[in-house]
Amino acid sequence: MITNRSQSIRRGFTLVELLVAMAITTIIASILVSVTAVAVDAWNRSRAEIRAARQAKFMVDSLARDFESLVTRKGNNFEWLSAESSKNLPGSGSYQSSNAANLVLFSAVTDRYDGKINDPNVDKGGDVSCVSYQLDYKNPVDGNRDRFSTFTLYRLLVNPDEAFQNLLGKTDLATAFQAYRTQVTDVENFVCENVYQFSMTFHVEVVKNAGTPDAVRFTVPVSMGPTAAGGRATSFRILGTGIELDASPNSNVTIDELKAGRLAAMEVSLTVLTDTGIRQMQNSKLKGDALSKLMARNSFHYSKLVELPSM
Repeated sequence: MITNRSQSIRRGFTLVELLVAMAITTIIASILVSVTAVAVDAWNRSRAEIRAARQAKFMVDSLARDFESLVTRKGNNFEWLSAESSKNLPGSGSYQSSNAANLVLFSAVTDRYDGKINDPNVDKGGDVSCVSYQLDYKNPVDGNRDRFSTFTLYRLLVNPDEAFQNLLGKTDLATAFQAYRTQVTDVENFVCENVYQFSMTFHVEVVKNAGTPDAVRFTVPVSMGPTAAGGRATSFRILGTGIELDASPNSNVTIDELKAGRLAAMEVSLTVLTDTGIRQMQNSKLKGDALSKLMARNSFHYSKLVELPSM
């Protein structure tokens, strides 16, 4: 029997059909790549924000605990708290921290003696420790200044017996603490990294027209800054005789009225950069608006207000 060969030959794809199929596949692949890139970028940003938030929370909670246990005593010339704006802002090259404070205070912290309170082999009976915070630009792993350096925040705790012997009862706490200054940035005192700026605002309760029927009580914020302008202060000290500060005049109160006030609250403020932001800053030479935009995309700001006991 003779069959028709044309019926046994199967028809293939034409060149036009192949081109159409390839175009559709390319469009679908492009869409999938775009969606995946957006999803990965969102995931990376969320992960960076969570990591920054964790570091910031640990830092502000640590500072809050130290301030909640702040120790001061009136009726003496001793200095109980010293806060100074850093004169040499940490950083490298074209980028530096916008604000950094060096803080020393006395506090009844619960992690004194490595947290082994009431352990007769460790606890020597003291309860007033000295605590210091400092922001520096170092490698948080080994403490060196190299290509892995970042803005690193440190906390040094001086146990009560040593604080009593070397620091308590001094009229100039910052000077007395110089013997410990190099220890603050030791690796074991690392708190968190990528802290671009670390600053504080002291809320001072002031009474105007004290002792008169027109007496008015209100709170004045005094922010630490690199320059004493716009109501900011470059130094803030608490002594047994009152407050001492280097600040510009405020439109509502005089410097003398601030010195006669009492510290009612403290607000800690910090800006944490993401790892991506740190790398981009280190690998670029951005300045001005370009650097500001980079900071806006890769930084997160956190603050916490701590109400202080009556002083």
